[in-house]
Order: sequence, then structure tokens, then C-alpha cells
Amino acid sequence: MRSCRALQATAVVKSSLQLKLKTSTEDTCISLIKQCHTLKSLKALHASILRSLHLHLHSLTNLISHYASLGSISYAYTLFSHCNSFSNDAFLWNVMLRGLVDNDHYHRTFLLYTRMPYLHIAPDNFTFPFLLKACASLRILNLGSQLHAHAFVYGYSSHVFVANSLISMYAKCGLFPVSERVFDKMPQRSIVSWSAMIGACLQCGFHEQGLFLFTRMLDQGIKPNRASILNATACVRRENAAHHMHRVIMDNVLDNDHSVQNATMLMFARCGRIDLARSLFDGFTYKDLVCWASMIDAYARADLPLEALLLFNQMRLQCVLPDSITLLAVIQACSILASLHLARTLHAVIIRCFLECQLELDTAVLDLYMKCGSLTYARKVFDNMKGRNIISWSTMLSGYGMHGHGKEALHLFDQMKALIKPDHVTFVSILSACSHAGLINEGWECFDSMVRDFGVTPTSEHYACMVDLLGRAGQLNQALEFIEKMPVRPEAGVWGALLGACRIHSNVELAEIAAKSLLNLDAENPGRYVLLSNIYASLGKRREAYRIRNLMKSRGVKKKVGWTRIEIKGKMYTFVAGDRANPEMDLIYSELGKLMERIRQEGYIPDVSFVLHDVEGETKEMMLYAHSEKLAIVFGLIKLGHESSIRITKNLRVCGDCHTATKFISKVTGREIVVRDSQRFHHFMNGTCSCGDYW
Repeated sequence: MRSCRALQATAVVKSSLQLKLKTSTEDTCISLIKQCHTLKSLKALHASILRSLHLHLHSLTNLISHYASLGSISYAYTLFSHCNSFSNDAFLWNVMLRGLVDNDHYHRTFLLYTRMPYLHIAPDNFTFPFLLKACASLRILNLGSQLHAHAFVYGYSSHVFVANSLISMYAKCGLFPVSERVFDKMPQRSIVSWSAMIGACLQCGFHEQGLFLFTRMLDQGIKPNRASILNATACVRRENAAHHMHRVIMDNVLDNDHSVQNATMLMFARCGRIDLARSLFDGFTYKDLVCWASMIDAYARADLPLEALLLFNQMRLQCVLPDSITLLAVIQACSILASLHLARTLHAVIIRCFLECQLELDTAVLDLYMKCGSLTYARKVFDNMKGRNIISWSTMLSGYGMHGHGKEALHLFDQMKALIKPDHVTFVSILSACSHAGLINEGWECFDSMVRDFGVTPTSEHYACMVDLLGRAGQLNQALEFIEKMPVRPEAGVWGALLGACRIHSNVELAEIAAKSLLNLDAENPGRYVLLSNIYASLGKRREAYRIRNLMKSRGVKKKVGWTRIEIKGKMYTFVAGDRANPEMDLIYSELGKLMERIRQEGYIPDVSFVLHDVEGETKEMMLYAHSEKLAIVFGLIKLGHESSIRITKNLRVCGDCHTATKFISKVTGREIVVRDSQRFHHFMNGTCSCGDYW
């Protein structure tokens, strides 16, 4: 009975629709088209139109446009292809070109455009913006230049719509000077023109120039719109500029625009004022997913992972379902903490959100497990991926390198080459893996194959990997010779690799050569000064060591405070050298003293060369004992069960004495100790380290 009534109701609706169409004007027909919100309803209307009316051009273009807007490009194109009576109308072709571009069918857009001259259809000022947008999306500069020439021939190159699109296209293709030239030659500029040029500055990294343009625009009395504000706020990198931008937003009553609110929040976070960003976030009356994701990402980028995770939990309590962008920000926060427990929990959340099949998320989870010290889980994710791209392969290779598994990395690299062509990032990963594992011959073979077999031109990163490879192996003279023969000027990373090798092998002469270049190229990096100072100190050259420290102070460069973090039952504990903040420090130091005595009996000898301060030997040993790595390990021994592995994270490179001590600690306690430092992972077990002391 119900089905009969439903059929009767449908028949009544169809009859009513046909009656409307029979008595309607073309405007009514177009209005009905625009009211269709689903493909099914549009098809039903289309069928009724065909039965009741003769389609006019305006109705036809609206049908094609609406099919395309609902994602059915095939129906739109079929309808377009059968428009023989209007086939020479430029407006109709523009509608179809726009539909193709909006649905990311860029190559078909160009193919359609090439048919226009054969049918004697001249493009107009609306045609070129669609084509240039497709070109910008594909980053095809040659084609963009050809389209620019076509626009010039047809007399539209200076038209405001076309010029705006040219500005964006050239910027996205990396040709910022041409964007500037187009903008400067425009006879008339709209607010969209200014916004496009500010966006071009943002695209190419010219943030100060973008802000200067925005100021010029305001000085000319042009009222900013939403797009220009969004582009300008993204250019802000300094706090005073952020406050000025906020005033402009308030003065132009754009502070209630949701996108502008998010952009303002991110602007303050980017300028180091995460407190103001959070204050804005808390003041928003409506928080959508973009808002939550932006604030979580801001915390992660500000190196505040615990706050990011806390906010993520609050978001879930508000029943806001995360998307892939939010989860990528949360993954970044987990990566900073290097918590395997949190990694597994987050992976479970991703699976429950039915997002496990997204390639970008899978790759991020793979990277997360690597950074949490679990090659086993990382490899499971990699093996279960339904599809892999160049980033997935490179991430897995990089992970093997971080953990010192060079041979496994090479085996995986051979598998990859049979399926996909490696790029420059892949070669950085495999060369780094060879370096960490001391695979010199294999590293040379990979380096030589870059140009020979794959046409990949080595960059400074690849040269730095090779210097690191040679330097770690003790071939310091060969490393210097390699640098001198480089076809490009050595950058800071190359000299930094040589300086690090000089620290390993105590070669002060070459260290001074490397430092001379480094302290000019990378003068703001405190690690360079500290490393050279430590080399001098380890060789007993106290005066030179203090000279470097004083140079560092005179240049206003501050040494990074070293810390070590450990997770105990879901809570993070952070230690610094000589720490007294933990309520259980008396117990920790008591157990540390006992542990040091045990490993001394096993043969451990403190390496006091790692203490720069000019104090007595016994005091130096006490200072070594109080290093943050040792404090965190002892706290883990106290708090974790006898079967549990101890996992710690160090924000700097682990010191040589702590590395030696940890080997002995793993031996006398029978515990696995996993250390992640700024360079790599160290897996200690039964008195040995996975790095083979090659780090």
C-alpha cells in the first residue's frame, strides 16, 4: 500500500514539474536547474526539460555548468558535445572549460582549447583565466608562456582578469620576476590584482615584499577584501607586524569572518605568540574542524606536543570527528614526544575513523613508528599499505638509516628501483643509511648511480651525506678532497658533516678548516660552536675551547639547553643535567650512585674530556654522572617493570660518555635501552649498541 502511495506521489511531482516547464519562461527553467542539489534530481529535471521544452543556449549552459558542479563531468561533456546548433558560441566553450578545470581535468582542458581555432572560435578574456589556472595547477611553465603569447595576440594580456591569472600562474611555476612584471604593467588593478600579487609573494617566500605590497595597497585607499587579508596574514613573520595586521582586520570589520579568524590565530602562533593564538581560539563562538586543526597544528609547530594532544582530546570530547589534516598535526606532536604508547593509541584512532587507507596518513604513521623507535611496527604499516608512492619508500629507507640498518635499507632500495624511479629525497635517505652503517663502497655506488642511471643531479644534501660517509669512516683527507672538487659551493651542511667527523676522530686541524667556513655560513647555529669547543676540550686545548665559547657569547648565540625525556605510564618526565626538580631526585641520585659503582666494576671509565669546566677530576666525574641521559635511565629503572624496555629521547646528540655508560648499564641490568637523539637511534642490549660505536 505504502509503495503504491509513494509511486502516486512521485507521479504527481513529475506531473507538476512538467506543468511548470510547459508554462515556464527560460528564467524559470534556469531557477529550477539551480534548485537541484543532487545529480539524481538534476537528471530528472533534465529529462522533463527534454520532453517539454526546446533548450535555449542559456538553459543549456546552466545545465552543463550544474552537471559539472555536481561532479558529473561525463554528463556535462556529453551534453556539450551534442550542442551542434551552438557549437561556435565562445560562452558555451568557456562554461565547459571551467567545468573541466574545476574537476581537475587539466589535460582535457588544454585538448578542448586546441579545438577552438579549428572551429574558428576566438577565445575571450574569460577563456584564458581557466586555462592559466589549469597550467598553474600542473606547474607547466612552457605551456603557460604559450598561453600568455596567445592572450597577447588576441589582445587580452593586459585585461584585468587575464593579468590576475598570469600573476598567479607565473608565481606557482616559480617565475616570480615575471609575476612582478605583469603586475607593474597592468593599466588597471582591482583588489583581486593586489591580492594575487601578495599571494605570489607568499608563494615564492618573499614575505616582507608581500607585506610591503599590502601596505602600498592600503596607502592607495584600496579597502582590503578577505583574500588579500588571508594572503597578507600568511606573510607575517614578526610580532609587531602581527599586531598591526590585527588592527587592520578590526578596522575593516573582517574579524568576524571565520577564515580570517583562523588566519589571525595562526599568524600569532607563527610569530611566537602561541598564548595570543590560544586566547583568540578560546574566544571563538563557533569552532569548526578547521579551527581545531589549526590550533593543534600551531601547538605542534611550536614544539608544544602535550598541549596539542590535550586539545585533540578536547576536540574529540566535543564530538568533532577529525579529518586527515587534523590527524597529521597530531601525528607530528606524537613524533616530538617519541611515545610508542601514544603512537599505537593514535593509530587505533585513525583506523576507527576509517582513514587507514589514505596514503598520506599511512606514510605519516609509518614515520611516527620510526621516530618512536619501533622498526617492527613501522615495517608492518609499510607492508600493509595498499599503495606506495615515492615518499612512502623514502620514509622507510630513512627509518632503516636512523636505526643503523644499512643493509636492510639497501635491500629495500633494490626492491624499490624495480617498481619506481628514485628521486633526490630517496637518494638522501639511502646515502644517509649507508653513512650511519659505514657502508662506504655501497654509498659510493649509490652516489655514482644518481646521474648515471636515474638522471638525478646531486644537491648539497647529497654531497653532505658523502662527506659524512667518508668522515665517519675516518677518511677525513678524502672527505676534504671531495669537498674541494664539488661542482657547487659547499653549504653549511657539508662543512658541518666534516666538523662532526673531526669530533669523532679528534682531528683539530681539519676541524679548524671546517669551522672557519661554518662560523660564517651558519653563524646563528649554536651547535657549530659547541662542537668545535668540545673538540678543543677533548684534546686538552682549554684556551681555544674558551675562545670559541666567548666568540659564541659575543655574537649573541645561545647554547641549546640539553634535556632528556622519558615516558612512564603515559606521563612524560623531562630531565636536564644536574636536575633537582623531580620530587624523587634524592632516590634517583642514590640509585645513580649505586649504578655507577656497578658499571665501574664492569670496566666503565668516565671520559672527563666531555666536561669543559676547569674543575678537579672528581668534580668532573660527578658532573658526568648528572647528565640528563643517565638521570632519565635511572628513573626508568626505578619506575618500570624488570621486563620493560627503557625508551628515552634526547634533544641533542648523546654525549660519548653517556653512550659508553649506557652500554654498561644495559649489560649489568639486562635491560634493553632505546635512545633517540637528534641524529639517530641507539638500541643498547647486553653491553653493545646497534650503531656499533659508529656514530
